[in-house]
Parts: sequence; C-alpha cells; structure tokens
Amino acid sequence: MYVGRDMTELSMVAKSEWENSELAFFHHSLQQIAPYLNSEGVTIHQEIIEEIENRGGLKRQEADYTHGTHIGYD
Repeated sequence: MYVGRDMTELSMVAKSEWENSELAFFHHSLQQIAPYLNSEGVTIHQEIIEEIENRGGLKRQEADYTHGTHIGYD
C-alpha cells in the first residue's frame, strides 16, 4: 500500500522534487489506466516519465542485505 503525498499535493510541487517512490507509484498507476486518460492525464504521465528518465531510471545503484535493486513504493 502506498503511503505518501497524494496527487492533489504533488500537483503543486515540481516533478524534480518528487521522491522516487512517488514517481514509481504514480507512473505504475497511470500506466495501468493509460487507455482511459484524458489529455491532461497523458501530459502528467509523460512528465513523470521524463523525470524518471532524467534521474537515470528508478533502479537502485547498489543492493545490500536489507534492500534489493528495485525501488518499492509501498
């Protein structure tokens, strides 16, 4: 389950200030409903994708004994 800021709050914050977990969660959510998004939703999803790409993706750089290389949002 996602625990974090909701889209209402995040809409007032630049994508560059979002946490990786927020980007991952909303990218996954919007990806699941992509066929039903209106033009505003598509634009928001594209901005999220661009921010993820600007950060070099969402993979962790290193794994350790408590964390894998996948960013979780729950």
